[in-house]
Amino acid sequence: MLNSINNRAGSVGDAVILASRQVWLAGLGAAVVTREWAEKEGGTFFRTLVREGSAVESRAVRFVGDRIETSFEQANAIWKRARRTVTSTVAAAAEGATSLVRETLPASLPKVALADAKPARAKAKRKAPARKATAARRVTKTRTAKAAKRTAKAARRG
Repeated sequence: MLNSINNRAGSVGDAVILASRQVWLAGLGAAVVTREWAEKEGGTFFRTLVREGSAVESRAVRFVGDRIETSFEQANAIWKRARRTVTSTVAAAAEGATSLVRETLPASLPKVALADAKPARAKAKRKAPARKATAARRVTKTRTAKAAKRTAKAARRG
């Protein structure tokens, strides 16, 4: 019985050693084949891979750019809608508060247009040199024109 176990262990050990040697030889053969392939065809294959990668990259950049532009447009539309909602809500609340104050105060007090009242600005104006004043007017005109253009564009969009 002991002899049969030793024989089996010896044959299994030989098979494992033989298999590991075959794996080693296969690895060496793959290295040689790869080296020969790299010397003959590797350069053209590498250039082909680079060309294909560039094409895929440009398509991906275009796709992502379109998505980002769409996201900005959506965010801008949501922001404008929220701004309109907040503005109308605040205006309605101010109107309600104004009418409540008018109803609550005694009639003998003088009437004041609360909605039209604006805080007074006490800023001392300095005289600027003529060139700076002209440049300031030019900047103001440009800003006004740009604001009008944005308003017209927003009106077209709805």
